[in-house]
Amino acid sequence: MSDLPPPLRCGFVALVGAPNAGKSTLLNALVGTKVSIVSRKAQTTRALVRGIALKDESQIIFVDTPGIFSPRRRLDRAMVTTAWGGAGDADAVCLLVDARRGLTPEVETIVGKMGELRQPKILILNKIDLVEKPKLLDLTQELGAKANFVATFMVSALKGEGVEDLLNQLAAMMQPGPWLYPEDQVSDAPLRALAAEITREKILERLHDELPYDITVETDEWKELPNGSARIEQTIFVARDSQKKIVIGEGGQMLKSIGSAARREIAEAADCKTHLFLFVKVRENWADDPERYRAMGIDFPRE
Repeated sequence: MSDLPPPLRCGFVALVGAPNAGKSTLLNALVGTKVSIVSRKAQTTRALVRGIALKDESQIIFVDTPGIFSPRRRLDRAMVTTAWGGAGDADAVCLLVDARRGLTPEVETIVGKMGELRQPKILILNKIDLVEKPKLLDLTQELGAKANFVATFMVSALKGEGVEDLLNQLAAMMQPGPWLYPEDQVSDAPLRALAAEITREKILERLHDELPYDITVETDEWKELPNGSARIEQTIFVARDSQKKIVIGEGGQMLKSIGSAARREIAEAADCKTHLFLFVKVRENWADDPERYRAMGIDFPRE
């Protein structure tokens, strides 16, 4: 008998689905910590957010893709292209479906296109705690008849139900090979990029109805101070002056609330005390600026 340890395994898994299916919540649950922002506002995730989970000998690199929807604007097209690109490059693809909404036209379109992917596909029904079991079984059969899924899982990403079973399945599907990231790394996103996303999440939480989803945040400075803390400067970009007034709020109270909530979460992610300074600027037509797309890590669509 050999005393050699089992071989290491590693691979990429793409999470795809319609907007607000719960992909970011599931990603955070699989990784065990926050690597992707969560918002009830649709199309929150823009670029490919990679979270890294370990299960026994397997390192699973999850790609949380932007929600796939019918694109209307340049930014929309870039996000959808990014989503399918992430799926095409992965070793396995997980389709996440909001069980409450069922087989919507968006989900039907995604399922139809998944037939073009060569990778093994897994169906995940999310938010099962909010749906009666007979409906879940009917939805499983309905979706299973439309695509060749190797397995189906029913989960509640928010409560963590079924997540461990899903993780075990994905770990077993990874191919033998060395791990691509250190054991303690949970994401490949730079800390300053995650910090900007955290601030954007806090804006969307508070101003969901007042602002469009395409508001953006950039980390301009991250300076380590002698006492071990960090000074962070970020700029919140909006499209119109009226939006700037909304973000700042009366007497600056809204901006103060956003900054306070973001600072606490950034400090936790950075594992150090942080001093966060927020500025709000109007940048008209930023969604047509190639430089902004590069900053978000997505390709600029020329047409």
